[in-house]
Amino acid sequence: MTGREDKKVNDLFFTCSLIEYMARKTKNKCSAVVDALGRTQIEKIYDLADVYHSDNIDTVSDDFICRTGIQEGSFDNIADAQYAVPSHWDIGKIYKRLILGIAEQKKLSIIDALWEAYHSFVSDKISDYNSSFYYDSPQNILIAFLDGTIE
Repeated sequence: MTGREDKKVNDLFFTCSLIEYMARKTKNKCSAVVDALGRTQIEKIYDLADVYHSDNIDTVSDDFICRTGIQEGSFDNIADAQYAVPSHWDIGKIYKRLILGIAEQKKLSIIDALWEAYHSFVSDKISDYNSSFYYDSPQNILIAFLDGTIE
């Protein structure tokens, strides 16, 4: 371990932040970006995150957008936001914590947990910047995911 976090935890953080960045850039939901990337590309990003992290995020995102043919969508949660918008790094941290919790609780691989997180109702709640859900504690977000409801 180098730094405050395990290297693979930091790689997951970058992977989630890149997914959020690409979703914003292409005006798609994160689940659509995850679907377009597919498991193979997501595994590549996760495995090589330390390399990609040292490059410009615009270059990295453009490469994956072109490689996978992600089209411009109509989901613009940034324009719809009435309040301050969290950065793609902020949202990446939320997903990182959620995915680690899912993997631990459900005994899944990180990629399988990532897939579940981005395809759950919780993902839509996290992307709603007019709500306060993404500000909830990581444990509350994980419990909402596991319970299938927000209390």
